[in-house]
Amino acid sequence: MMMEHEIEPVKGLPGDLPKDEAIVWQGSPAWQGLARGVFHTRLVAVWFAFVAMLAFVAGGTGLLGAMVTLGVAVLGLGLLVGLAWLQARSTVYTLTNKRIVMRFGMALPKCVNLPLALVESADLKPAGIGHADVALKMHGRFPLGWLQMWPHVRPWKVGTPQPMLRAVPEALVPLLADTLAKADPARHRPVAVAAPAASDAQPMGVAA
Repeated sequence: MMMEHEIEPVKGLPGDLPKDEAIVWQGSPAWQGLARGVFHTRLVAVWFAFVAMLAFVAGGTGLLGAMVTLGVAVLGLGLLVGLAWLQARSTVYTLTNKRIVMRFGMALPKCVNLPLALVESADLKPAGIGHADVALKMHGRFPLGWLQMWPHVRPWKVGTPQPMLRAVPEALVPLLADTLAKADPARHRPVAVAAPAASDAQPMGVAA
């Protein structure tokens, strides 16, 4: 299911596609979605703003302390945004009529092949305007560990990792549902097209 890649005959893929397999969609995460959803830049910004406010009202060198805090905040947020950009640049998701291929990793690139026949369901969670995170529940136990898949894995599901397509266009969701249906018409697999109010995603009854 996983293999390292050094040379890509086809972008994002570990090898040439068989004659009966074709690319349906290919793309990369939006770095803005990764910055918010993976590196939590908004929460970090709020925390630094709170610390700067405390330093400012403390009196004495409060203004200087607040300025130093804001300077550190700019550097820290810049680093997180840079990591999000690099992560997005090094990631390619490919949907074919037979599988989903996730190529990712900045220092140690790898490819993960997810056969569509093993996808039980897909859950959507908003990841910014026009984008969503799509978690894939696989049949049986997923063989790779949570840390091996990070950040392309559903948060908090450490014991039962679920691969996740991060910050992809929402238009991919109905396309994924259609591709799953065509890949195995005999099965009935729910693909969420919902933006739940809770912190986790839930299916909406749209089925493949």
